[in-house]
This record gives sequence, structure tokens and C-alpha cells, in this order.
Amino acid sequence: MTGAAVTGFATGFSLILAIGAQNAFVLRQGLLHQHVFWLCLFCAGSDALLITAGVAGFGALTEAIPALPVVMSIGGAIFLTAYGLSRLWAARRAHEGMNIAGRGHSLGRTLAIAAAFTWANPHVYLDTLGLIGAVSTQYEDWHLRLAFGIGAVIASFVFFFSLGYGARLLAPVMSAPRAWQVLDAIIGLVMLAIAAKLVLNLV
Repeated sequence: MTGAAVTGFATGFSLILAIGAQNAFVLRQGLLHQHVFWLCLFCAGSDALLITAGVAGFGALTEAIPALPVVMSIGGAIFLTAYGLSRLWAARRAHEGMNIAGRGHSLGRTLAIAAAFTWANPHVYLDTLGLIGAVSTQYEDWHLRLAFGIGAVIASFVFFFSLGYGARLLAPVMSAPRAWQVLDAIIGLVMLAIAAKLVLNLV
């Protein structure tokens, strides 16, 4: 079960690591020290709900549609390959430093913005319901699948709280364009590795 949990953690962490609007917003709020706990809890909790639905619901769907795991794995591998290559391509060019200027928001508005970044983002559903759900189907034993899902959920909590509370430590580093290039390169390689694993599981 430990191996499945570690795989779930690595998969979830790698997918969520990609810099996007949601992560940038959490980083900004962390730099401003505003509503960090509730924002991180909201983002991680939302991920937990979606990951649980993906891991649990995918099993029921595969019973009704046996070919679905293969289709999703192929689709996931294609998407991850394309996304990984795009991150590697992005690593070739410099990035502008993140703009953290501006006034903060109330707790209600902060969570409303986070909700929009989370629930209105189609990539969130692809990552949690689709990709994590698809990867979880490699575990036929429900104990292992549960461990995989728990690992992915823990990854979300670790990531968001680390990002929110560690933002001030990252600020001097991430202000350098080179740091963003390195991060993009790492994300790209991890995405390609996950895509390769999905394909190998089909062989």
C-alpha cells in the first residue's frame, strides 16, 4: 500500500505543481500574508473532493465501460506528452517576474476568486477526475486504489500549504526568470515520465 500511496502522492503533486492561475493566486496571497490558511484549505479541500470522485467514480464507470481505462490512459498520455513538451519549450525562454503588487481582498472575495480559479477551470477536472482517475485504475485491489487516492489528496494539502506559507521564502528566488525556466523544465520531464508510465501499463 505504501508504494501505491507514494505513486498517488507523486502523481498528484506533479499535476498540481504546474504554475497556473490558481497557484499564482495562492502564491500572491502568501506573499501578502492574507487569508493564507483558509485559502489553502479551500483549494486543497476542493482537490480532495475531485480526487475522491475521480478515484471512486472511475471504478464504477470501468465496470459499465470496460474499455474506458484504456481510452482514458491513451488520452491522458497524449495530453501529458503535449503538456510536458510545452513546458520544456517554455523553459527555453525567459519569464517575467510575478507581479504581486496591488491591494488585498476580503476573505469572502478571496475565496470567491479561488473558487473561480478552481471550479471554473476545465484543467482541474481533467487532472483530478480524468488523469488521476485513469492512473488509479492500474490498481485492481481497492485497498491499493484507496492508498493511491489518499496519497494524491495528501499531495494537494502539502502543496497548497507549502506554497501559501512558504511564499515569502520563495519570493527572492522566483523573482529570477531563470528559476521559472528550471521549474518549467522539471514539470515537463515529470509530465513526460507519467505519460510513459501510462503507456507502459497498456503494453
